[in-house]
Amino acid sequence: MTIHITGAPCCWGIDDVRNPYLPAWQKVLSEAAQAGYTAIELGPYGYLPLDINVVSRELEKNRISIVAGTIFDDLVSEENFSNLLKQTDDICSIITRLPKLPTEKGQHFPAPYLTIMDWGHDERDFAAGHSGRASRLKSSDWQNMIRHIIGICDRAAKWKVRPVLHPHAGGYIEFADEIDRAASDIPCEKAGFCLDTGHLKYSGMDPVQWLRKYADRLDYIHFKDINQKIYAQVMKEHIRFFDGCAKGSMCPIGTGNIDYISIHKLLIEEINYSGYITIEQERDPRNSQTSLRDVKASLDYLKSIGF
Repeated sequence: MTIHITGAPCCWGIDDVRNPYLPAWQKVLSEAAQAGYTAIELGPYGYLPLDINVVSRELEKNRISIVAGTIFDDLVSEENFSNLLKQTDDICSIITRLPKLPTEKGQHFPAPYLTIMDWGHDERDFAAGHSGRASRLKSSDWQNMIRHIIGICDRAAKWKVRPVLHPHAGGYIEFADEIDRAASDIPCEKAGFCLDTGHLKYSGMDPVQWLRKYADRLDYIHFKDINQKIYAQVMKEHIRFFDGCAKGSMCPIGTGNIDYISIHKLLIEEINYSGYITIEQERDPRNSQTSLRDVKASLDYLKSIGF
């Protein structure tokens, strides 16, 4: 059983490619390598170039690999479905031509993965973390979203890429009832889960309980931590999820309100998780001057407790 800790561009504030304050992707790869990471996610569609030669040269220079690509978009609207399929093809075209990461004994599926997250709905963004006031999709819209997700999964399968569904605060798959419903509606042969400790905690769930509950579908994991004081303040505001992150709701792992000692015990001693775990810490990209410090601190903490 072997676990590899990897990184993600969101630690540098890379979530919306239209944000004018994003640091250069070359800087992100360089700092991830300096922090001690040997693999990182592509980040949101369009952040890293789609040119395989350009990306390969920079990855090789930094001795870093790609662990996953990301669909982070509106999964509900029918008019966006063709765009989702194009993103799937573009992402899979790159990640399948890059050098492969090792596959460990007990790992469910080989990397790289395609993480799938719903995003882009104001009515849910402003209700992130608030299950009681968050609107739920009507049945027909839910079924459309599931059909779109399965369509993405089928397209990824043609590239031999394992898709993983990532429940995300501020999207239409966030809370306990929605995660369970998605698990029921999407066959395990179509997609696994990428559960995120931070999003689970942010949205009122115990990460240990939910990692255990879906251990058999847990193909990939995201780790993050939450600053309890800022989180409590944000929960009292009418605020978008990433605006809360810009205030500092996410913090280096080991400094927040998530019990990583118990998570380590669960993954290592109970469910025997093998494979890849990616560290995340969403922030305002204008604060990315402290990203290297923070991602190194998170990695060092996880190593100190046995990861």
